[in-house]
Amino acid sequence: MSTSPAVAASVAASVAASVAASVAASAATFSARERWVMLVASAWLVTGLQLDAYAHATTPELETFWTPWHAVLYSGIAASGLTLVWLLRPRLPRIPTYESVLALPNALRVPILGMAFLLVGGGIDTLWHNVFGIEQGLEIFVSPSHELIILGMVLVAVGPALMTTAAKLNFADGTLVTVSALLTVLPLHIYSLHANVLGTIFFGHGEDPVRIYSTDAQIFHGYVFTTALLLLPIILIGRRWPLPPGVPTVLVAVPTLAMHLMFLSDEPWWMSLTIAAAAAGTELVIRVVAPLIPASPSTAWLLLGLVAPPLVWGTLFVVADVQVGVGWNVHVVSGLLTYVSLTGAATILVARNVRPPAHAFAEPPSAAPQPSGALAVSPPAAPSPASPTGSAASPAAPASASPAASPSMPGASSSSDLTAS
Repeated sequence: MSTSPAVAASVAASVAASVAASVAASAATFSARERWVMLVASAWLVTGLQLDAYAHATTPELETFWTPWHAVLYSGIAASGLTLVWLLRPRLPRIPTYESVLALPNALRVPILGMAFLLVGGGIDTLWHNVFGIEQGLEIFVSPSHELIILGMVLVAVGPALMTTAAKLNFADGTLVTVSALLTVLPLHIYSLHANVLGTIFFGHGEDPVRIYSTDAQIFHGYVFTTALLLLPIILIGRRWPLPPGVPTVLVAVPTLAMHLMFLSDEPWWMSLTIAAAAAGTELVIRVVAPLIPASPSTAWLLLGLVAPPLVWGTLFVVADVQVGVGWNVHVVSGLLTYVSLTGAATILVARNVRPPAHAFAEPPSAAPQPSGALAVSPPAAPSPASPTGSAASPAAPASASPAASPSMPGASSSSDLTAS
């Protein structure tokens, strides 16, 4: 008995759909080995940038492209690229198509885009140095080729965190996500040295009143920028997973100490150690006090943004006044602490609530993790049908398609949104 064309077409479509679903599922899942290999390649890449930044900071007369530091940096680009090829081989057909690349999960699409920026930026950088010479001072932070390299590095480094789909971070996953977040944000700290308070020691000339266009004003606004940059990885990880104890402290302390090592290696360490200690103390206070505050998750996060920055920077000003003296008067110091408080709150509001359209970064169905809230230990409430989807696993990364969770808060029957997992 012959099979009708309609039945044959239906069977073929069903088989094709099954194969596509199988490919999508395999593309969206990553083994621990794959994630850690990608993390090592990303660390190699970012280490090259740190070594190069240290070399330029300590050897201003460096006037050649052919340095050991560039060798580490560009071999890191090669290692990351080869790792991506290794990850893509089992997840793409023998002859890749535009549709098959688009069907890949964010954990691969984002680093692929980053690698494209790195390759283009690296090629332009080589040509740029040969034609215009080696950048010096502020030129380093505004060179077009350097901008492409930093952007690409950030997008590659976020890959290991995006590959993690666990609903709750165990020690190994938590370590991987935290290191991935650090590797993502460190290039941003380095490249924003001209607008970043880390990597410098300055607490005002003591002029009264302080001039608007001055070193004082530059550093003043550096505190605002640095506040947002330090908070972002904490918020974005917290949108997807409960934050294990100590992770927020690490995400503040490591960039602070790394920036000191690269740009202030001959200076005393009291400033960097004070920021690290203040971050640890602030996290401890928040984890102890948060369960006692009957507030919604959104309000609790907003309070975190309002309180944490002035606690950290205020502690620094107290120690700085003892060590070197703070030249700013009460108007500037109180205004600065108010600025960073409002900046923290604004960063929380934006980073926790702004999401791309549901279809923009949609993952295959099997890839979507089951989020467990921002910092909560209790199961999240189901989002309403009208709520936007998407979550972020690391700074500078597009959100994945997990719904935003709304766990209960202190005063209710479950744990606080700001308590440890």
